[in-house]
Amino acid sequence: MPSTRDIRRRIKSVKNTAQITKAMQLVAAAKMKKAQDQASNGRAYAEMLNKVLVNLKEQAEEGIHPFFAEGKGDKTLVLLIASDKGLCGALNTNLFKKLVTTQIEGTVEYVTIGKKAVQAINRLRRTLLADFPIKDPAKFAEVRAVGRFIQEKYRTGEYKKVLVVFNNFINTVTVVPTVEQLLPVNPVTLGGKRDFGHELPAATATTEYTFEPSAAVVFETVLPQYVNDTVYQMVLESRASEHSSRMVAMKNATDNAKQMIKDLSLEYNKLRQAAITNELLEITTAKMALE
Repeated sequence: MPSTRDIRRRIKSVKNTAQITKAMQLVAAAKMKKAQDQASNGRAYAEMLNKVLVNLKEQAEEGIHPFFAEGKGDKTLVLLIASDKGLCGALNTNLFKKLVTTQIEGTVEYVTIGKKAVQAINRLRRTLLADFPIKDPAKFAEVRAVGRFIQEKYRTGEYKKVLVVFNNFINTVTVVPTVEQLLPVNPVTLGGKRDFGHELPAATATTEYTFEPSAAVVFETVLPQYVNDTVYQMVLESRASEHSSRMVAMKNATDNAKQMIKDLSLEYNKLRQAAITNELLEITTAKMALE
Protein backbone atom coordinates (compact mmCIF):
# COMPACT_ATOMS: atom_id res chain seq x y z
CA MET A 1 0.00 0.00 0.00
CA PRO A 2 1.52 3.39 -0.98
CA SER A 3 2.39 5.89 1.72
CA THR A 4 1.12 9.46 1.86
CA ARG A 5 4.57 10.64 0.75
CA ASP A 6 4.38 8.46 -2.40
CA ILE A 7 0.92 9.77 -3.23
CA ARG A 8 2.06 13.39 -2.77
CA ARG A 9 4.88 12.75 -5.21
CA ARG A 10 2.49 11.22 -7.74
CA ILE A 11 0.11 14.16 -7.41
CA LYS A 12 2.96 16.61 -8.02
CA SER A 13 4.14 14.61 -11.05
CA VAL A 14 0.65 14.45 -12.56
CA LYS A 15 0.16 18.21 -12.00
CA ASN A 16 3.40 18.91 -13.89
CA THR A 17 2.25 16.65 -16.72
CA ALA A 18 -1.14 18.41 -16.81
CA GLN A 19 0.60 21.78 -17.17
CA ILE A 20 2.59 20.49 -20.15
CA THR A 21 -0.42 18.95 -21.90
CA LYS A 22 -2.47 22.10 -21.28
CA ALA A 23 0.24 24.25 -22.87
CA MET A 24 0.47 21.87 -25.84
CA GLN A 25 -3.32 22.00 -26.17
CA LEU A 26 -3.30 25.81 -26.38
CA VAL A 27 -0.47 25.83 -28.93
CA ALA A 28 -2.23 23.16 -31.04
CA ALA A 29 -5.50 25.11 -30.86
CA ALA A 30 -3.82 28.24 -32.21
CA LYS A 31 -2.15 26.31 -35.04
CA MET A 32 -5.36 24.37 -35.69
CA LYS A 33 -7.35 27.53 -36.40
CA LYS A 34 -4.80 28.76 -38.93
CA ALA A 35 -4.50 25.33 -40.58
CA GLN A 36 -8.27 24.90 -40.82
CA ASP A 37 -8.70 28.34 -42.39
CA GLN A 38 -5.90 27.64 -44.85
CA ALA A 39 -7.44 24.30 -45.86
CA SER A 40 -10.95 25.72 -46.16
CA ASN A 41 -9.86 28.72 -48.22
CA GLY A 42 -8.11 26.62 -50.89
CA ARG A 43 -10.67 23.84 -51.06
CA ALA A 44 -13.18 25.57 -53.37
CA TYR A 45 -10.53 26.36 -56.01
CA ALA A 46 -9.09 22.83 -55.91
CA GLU A 47 -12.54 21.27 -56.25
CA MET A 48 -13.57 23.49 -59.14
CA LEU A 49 -10.31 22.89 -61.02
CA ASN A 50 -10.69 19.14 -60.51
CA LYS A 51 -14.32 19.25 -61.65
CA VAL A 52 -13.52 21.18 -64.83
CA LEU A 53 -10.66 18.86 -65.80
CA VAL A 54 -12.74 15.74 -65.13
CA ASN A 55 -15.42 17.15 -67.41
CA LEU A 56 -12.87 18.04 -70.11
CA LYS A 57 -11.32 14.58 -69.84
CA GLU A 58 -14.55 13.05 -71.11
CA GLN A 59 -14.46 15.20 -74.25
CA ALA A 60 -10.73 15.42 -74.88
CA GLU A 61 -9.17 13.60 -77.79
CA GLU A 62 -7.36 10.40 -76.94
CA GLY A 63 -3.65 10.92 -76.42
CA ILE A 64 -3.94 14.71 -76.18
CA HIS A 65 -2.15 14.66 -72.82
CA PRO A 66 -0.53 11.84 -70.81
CA PHE A 67 -2.21 12.96 -67.57
CA PHE A 68 -5.59 12.00 -69.03
CA ALA A 69 -4.63 8.36 -69.64
CA GLU A 70 -3.16 5.53 -67.58
CA GLY A 71 0.52 4.85 -67.99
CA LYS A 72 1.73 1.81 -69.90
CA GLY A 73 3.71 0.40 -66.97
CA ASP A 74 2.39 -1.92 -64.27
CA LYS A 75 3.76 0.02 -61.28
CA THR A 76 1.84 2.36 -58.96
CA LEU A 77 3.30 5.48 -57.37
CA VAL A 78 1.90 6.32 -53.92
CA LEU A 79 2.37 9.67 -52.18
CA LEU A 80 2.02 9.18 -48.41
CA ILE A 81 1.37 12.34 -46.37
CA ALA A 82 1.76 12.06 -42.59
CA SER A 83 2.85 14.27 -39.70
CA ASP A 84 6.37 15.16 -38.58
CA LYS A 85 5.57 14.84 -34.87
CA GLY A 86 3.57 12.50 -32.68
CA LEU A 87 1.23 13.17 -29.74
CA CYS A 88 -1.75 13.47 -32.08
CA GLY A 89 -3.76 10.43 -31.00
CA ALA A 90 -4.41 7.65 -33.49
CA LEU A 91 -4.07 9.95 -36.52
CA ASN A 92 -1.01 8.31 -38.08
CA THR A 93 -1.92 4.81 -36.91
CA ASN A 94 -5.28 4.95 -38.69
CA LEU A 95 -3.62 6.38 -41.79
CA PHE A 96 -1.07 3.55 -41.97
CA LYS A 97 -3.83 0.97 -41.39
CA LYS A 98 -5.67 2.47 -44.37
CA LEU A 99 -2.49 2.20 -46.45
CA VAL A 100 -1.88 -1.44 -45.50
CA THR A 101 -5.48 -2.57 -46.02
CA THR A 102 -5.88 -0.85 -49.41
CA GLN A 103 -5.46 -3.28 -52.30
CA ILE A 104 -3.06 -1.77 -54.85
CA GLU A 105 -2.28 -3.66 -58.05
CA GLY A 106 1.24 -4.25 -59.32
CA THR A 107 4.52 -3.06 -57.86
CA VAL A 108 4.14 -0.11 -55.50
CA GLU A 109 6.75 2.61 -54.92
CA TYR A 110 6.41 5.45 -52.44
CA VAL A 111 7.06 9.16 -52.09
CA THR A 112 6.60 10.59 -48.59
CA ILE A 113 5.92 13.86 -46.82
CA GLY A 114 6.48 13.83 -43.06
CA LYS A 115 8.91 12.00 -40.75
CA LYS A 116 6.23 9.58 -39.55
CA ALA A 117 5.58 8.54 -43.17
CA VAL A 118 9.27 7.76 -43.71
CA GLN A 119 9.38 5.70 -40.52
CA ALA A 120 6.28 3.75 -41.56
CA ILE A 121 7.65 2.94 -45.02
CA ASN A 122 10.94 1.79 -43.50
CA ARG A 123 9.12 -0.42 -40.99
CA LEU A 124 7.01 -1.95 -43.75
CA ARG A 125 10.15 -2.41 -45.88
CA ARG A 126 8.61 -0.78 -48.93
CA THR A 127 10.44 0.95 -51.78
CA LEU A 128 10.96 4.63 -51.00
CA LEU A 129 11.87 6.85 -53.97
CA ALA A 130 12.03 10.23 -52.26
CA ASP A 131 11.13 12.08 -49.08
CA PHE A 132 10.18 15.76 -49.05
CA PRO A 133 10.40 17.63 -45.71
CA ILE A 134 7.68 20.30 -45.70
CA LYS A 135 7.77 22.94 -42.96
CA ASP A 136 4.74 24.04 -41.00
CA PRO A 137 2.86 26.04 -42.17
CA ALA A 138 3.15 24.49 -45.62
CA LYS A 139 4.23 26.75 -48.47
CA PHE A 140 3.21 26.21 -52.07
CA ALA A 141 6.79 26.66 -53.33
CA GLU A 142 7.94 23.68 -51.23
CA VAL A 143 5.02 21.45 -52.20
CA ARG A 144 5.49 22.30 -55.89
CA ALA A 145 8.75 20.32 -55.82
CA VAL A 146 6.72 17.24 -54.84
CA GLY A 147 4.30 17.82 -57.71
CA ARG A 148 7.12 18.20 -60.22
CA PHE A 149 8.77 14.98 -59.04
CA ILE A 150 5.48 13.07 -59.40
CA GLN A 151 4.87 14.49 -62.87
CA GLU A 152 8.36 13.56 -64.06
CA LYS A 153 7.92 10.01 -62.82
CA TYR A 154 4.49 9.64 -64.40
CA ARG A 155 5.63 10.99 -67.77
CA THR A 156 8.18 8.18 -68.05
CA GLY A 157 5.28 5.74 -68.54
CA GLU A 158 6.54 3.34 -65.86
CA TYR A 159 3.57 4.00 -63.60
CA LYS A 160 -0.01 3.06 -64.35
CA LYS A 161 -1.40 5.60 -61.88
CA VAL A 162 -0.53 7.85 -58.94
CA LEU A 163 -2.36 7.57 -55.61
CA VAL A 164 -2.24 9.87 -52.59
CA VAL A 165 -2.82 8.58 -49.04
CA PHE A 166 -3.60 11.39 -46.60
CA ASN A 167 -5.87 12.44 -43.73
CA ASN A 168 -8.95 14.19 -45.09
CA PHE A 169 -10.10 16.93 -42.71
CA ILE A 170 -13.86 16.97 -42.08
CA ASN A 171 -14.11 18.85 -38.79
CA THR A 172 -12.22 19.19 -35.51
CA VAL A 173 -13.25 15.77 -34.21
CA THR A 174 -13.63 13.92 -37.53
CA VAL A 175 -10.66 12.99 -39.70
CA VAL A 176 -10.94 10.36 -42.43
CA PRO A 177 -7.88 8.47 -43.76
CA THR A 178 -8.34 8.69 -47.53
CA VAL A 179 -6.85 7.21 -50.69
CA GLU A 180 -7.38 9.37 -53.80
CA GLN A 181 -6.20 8.92 -57.38
CA LEU A 182 -4.18 11.91 -58.51
CA LEU A 183 -3.18 10.71 -62.00
CA PRO A 184 -4.68 10.08 -64.43
CA VAL A 185 -7.12 12.92 -63.68
CA ASN A 186 -9.94 11.55 -61.56
CA PRO A 187 -12.70 12.96 -59.30
CA VAL A 188 -11.12 13.85 -55.94
CA THR A 189 -12.98 14.25 -52.64
CA LEU A 190 -11.68 16.91 -50.26
CA GLY A 191 -13.17 17.74 -46.87
CA GLY A 192 -16.19 15.45 -46.88
CA LYS A 193 -18.44 13.98 -49.50
CA ARG A 194 -18.41 16.07 -52.65
CA ASP A 195 -18.85 13.46 -55.35
CA PHE A 196 -19.69 15.13 -58.66
CA GLY A 197 -18.55 12.01 -60.54
CA HIS A 198 -18.94 11.74 -64.28
CA GLU A 199 -22.61 12.70 -64.44
CA LEU A 200 -22.96 16.07 -66.14
CA PRO A 201 -26.06 18.19 -66.77
CA ALA A 202 -27.33 18.03 -70.33
CA ALA A 203 -26.24 21.57 -71.13
CA THR A 204 -22.72 21.01 -69.80
CA ALA A 205 -22.32 17.64 -71.50
CA THR A 206 -23.03 19.14 -74.93
CA THR A 207 -20.92 22.27 -74.48
CA GLU A 208 -18.15 22.70 -77.02
CA TYR A 209 -14.94 24.22 -75.73
CA THR A 210 -12.72 26.51 -77.75
CA PHE A 211 -9.02 26.44 -76.88
CA GLU A 212 -6.56 29.18 -77.78
CA PRO A 213 -3.96 28.67 -79.14
CA SER A 214 -4.78 24.94 -78.97
CA ALA A 215 -6.09 22.28 -76.58
CA ALA A 216 -2.65 20.67 -76.27
CA VAL A 217 -1.00 23.95 -75.24
CA VAL A 218 -3.74 24.75 -72.72
CA PHE A 219 -3.56 21.29 -71.13
CA GLU A 220 0.24 21.44 -71.02
CA THR A 221 -0.08 24.58 -68.90
CA VAL A 222 -3.13 23.75 -66.77
CA LEU A 223 -2.53 20.09 -65.90
CA PRO A 224 0.87 20.57 -64.19
CA GLN A 225 -0.69 23.40 -62.20
CA TYR A 226 -3.59 21.09 -61.30
CA VAL A 227 -1.22 18.41 -59.95
CA ASN A 228 0.75 20.93 -57.89
CA ASP A 229 -2.36 22.58 -56.47
CA THR A 230 -4.09 19.28 -55.64
CA VAL A 231 -1.03 17.97 -53.80
CA TYR A 232 -0.78 21.28 -51.94
CA GLN A 233 -4.44 21.10 -50.92
CA MET A 234 -3.99 17.53 -49.67
CA VAL A 235 -1.02 18.66 -47.58
CA LEU A 236 -3.20 21.42 -46.11
CA GLU A 237 -5.95 18.90 -45.32
CA SER A 238 -3.38 16.68 -43.63
CA ARG A 239 -1.94 19.55 -41.57
CA ALA A 240 -5.40 20.67 -40.44
CA SER A 241 -6.12 17.07 -39.41
CA GLU A 242 -2.83 16.85 -37.51
CA HIS A 243 -3.33 20.00 -35.43
CA SER A 244 -6.97 19.18 -34.74
CA SER A 245 -6.10 15.65 -33.61
CA ARG A 246 -3.26 16.93 -31.43
CA MET A 247 -5.49 19.54 -29.79
CA VAL A 248 -8.15 16.90 -29.02
CA ALA A 249 -5.53 14.41 -27.78
CA MET A 250 -3.91 16.99 -25.47
CA LYS A 251 -7.31 18.09 -24.16
CA ASN A 252 -8.16 14.47 -23.33
CA ALA A 253 -4.76 14.04 -21.67
CA THR A 254 -5.30 17.19 -19.58
CA ASP A 255 -8.79 16.05 -18.54
CA ASN A 256 -7.46 12.60 -17.62
CA ALA A 257 -4.67 14.17 -15.57
CA LYS A 258 -7.17 16.33 -13.65
CA GLN A 259 -9.31 13.29 -12.94
CA MET A 260 -6.24 11.35 -11.78
CA ILE A 261 -5.32 14.22 -9.44
CA LYS A 262 -8.82 14.07 -7.92
CA ASP A 263 -8.57 10.30 -7.43
CA LEU A 264 -5.10 10.56 -5.89
CA SER A 265 -6.18 13.43 -3.64
CA LEU A 266 -9.13 11.35 -2.43
CA GLU A 267 -6.85 8.39 -1.74
CA TYR A 268 -4.36 10.68 0.03
CA ASN A 269 -7.09 12.13 2.26
CA LYS A 270 -8.35 8.65 3.13
CA LEU A 271 -4.86 7.51 4.12
CA ARG A 272 -4.26 10.70 6.07
CA GLN A 273 -7.58 10.32 7.86
CA ALA A 274 -6.80 6.69 8.66
CA ALA A 275 -3.39 7.68 10.03
CA ILE A 276 -4.94 10.39 12.24
CA THR A 277 -7.57 7.93 13.47
CA ASN A 278 -4.88 5.39 14.35
CA GLU A 279 -2.92 8.05 16.25
CA LEU A 280 -6.04 9.03 18.23
CA LEU A 281 -6.71 5.38 19.04
CA GLU A 282 -3.13 4.93 20.25
CA ILE A 283 -3.36 8.05 22.45
CA THR A 284 -6.70 6.95 23.86
CA THR A 285 -5.46 3.43 24.50
CA ALA A 286 -2.32 4.71 26.22
CA LYS A 287 -4.36 7.07 28.43
CA MET A 288 -6.71 4.26 29.44
CA ALA A 289 -3.73 2.02 30.25
CA LEU A 290 -2.24 4.69 32.54
CA GLU A 291 -5.49 5.11 34.40
